[in-house]
Amino acid sequence: MQWNNKYVYPKSTRSILQGSRHYSVNNENLPSVTTILKATESEEKKVKLAQWRDRVGHKQAEIISKEATSRGSSMHDYLEKFLLGKLNLNLLGDNSREKMMAEQIIENGLRDKLNEIWGCEATLYYPEKYAGSADLIGVYENHQSIIDYKQGNKERRDEWNEDYYLQLAAYSLAHDKVYSSNINQGVILFCTKDNVFQRFLIEGERLKDYQNKFLEKVEQFYSQRMAN
Repeated sequence: MQWNNKYVYPKSTRSILQGSRHYSVNNENLPSVTTILKATESEEKKVKLAQWRDRVGHKQAEIISKEATSRGSSMHDYLEKFLLGKLNLNLLGDNSREKMMAEQIIENGLRDKLNEIWGCEATLYYPEKYAGSADLIGVYENHQSIIDYKQGNKERRDEWNEDYYLQLAAYSLAHDKVYSSNINQGVILFCTKDNVFQRFLIEGERLKDYQNKFLEKVEQFYSQRMAN
């Protein structure tokens, strides 16, 4: 794994506008990728989330969500410090769950597979449309790639990754637009809280399909905003 600082990624600040996350980047105030996905999610998905909250109880659902957010933040922090060469081996304690999850991702998903690092936790934006922060950008198994780390309570199926793939598609579009790159692969490196590692790849025509789906969601988002 070697760094190649071939692209200069912009600085940005985050803010909450009308209850949604936005990025201030290059004098533009742009909605985040997650804001667009949330605003355009299907009624079916909204119903399923409401049913889950009802099933486990709203208080318990809040606890589960906060635990997952905290766990994900710690795991991301560990992985970022690893890639930057700033890892303090005692950062999260010798046997912390987040550290063990991050190490599963490093050993099974990054080591011997990541050829070049272009950026990590880097701001990407599509001018006048949207912005976001990519976990990792670089060359992965000889493909220009956007890489995202994910974690959860149980193993995943490919069909559950719709939003993850849309997120990767959004970042690949933004990178290609601004830097004239050729991102042709999206990678999800996933680990359960019980240290089960999974990897999902999206490339070729499937990646293009998700890019088109995301652009449709961008148009839907701005149409909704105009209507309101």
